[in-house]
Amino acid sequence: MNLVKKIATTMCIALPALAHAGESVVKWNDFNDYRDVRASNQAKGSYHKSIAASFEKHMSKLAEQLPKDYKLNVEFTDLDLAGDVRYGGMEEIRVVKPIYFPRIKLNYSLTDNDGTVLSKDTDVELKDMGFMDKIKMGRDESLYYEKRLLTEWFGEQILPSLD
Repeated sequence: MNLVKKIATTMCIALPALAHAGESVVKWNDFNDYRDVRASNQAKGSYHKSIAASFEKHMSKLAEQLPKDYKLNVEFTDLDLAGDVRYGGMEEIRVVKPIYFPRIKLNYSLTDNDGTVLSKDTDVELKDMGFMDKIKMGRDESLYYEKRLLTEWFGEQILPSLD
């Protein structure tokens, strides 16, 4: 049992040293200017706050993969959520079909702990025209397709710039 305690103690000391601690800063434009962030059956203001919170949380989770004190600044310049809002009887519903694919436009910069810009780009356009053809991993969550799009972009664009 003593060996187990030593291993556990060692891991508690060593793991924080291996952990990454980057951060993200997200900037939003006026939601009314975005292509499609229409609320289906919710007040517009609370829906926009919900989207912002969800994207900011996701970007923060992605930034945890960055080294300590690195900062990813992202400005969302346009959003077109997967699906389209249609009338379904007495209420509006978001209908998700392959022709209504997610699109995100953004500007970003990645800086290191000294403030040196490692990577930067403007007018980055992310879209996934085959978003429904891919295997959906995990549970159903709101904005799944958009988050997957951001995760793929992060893995292909941001992480390689760390080398």
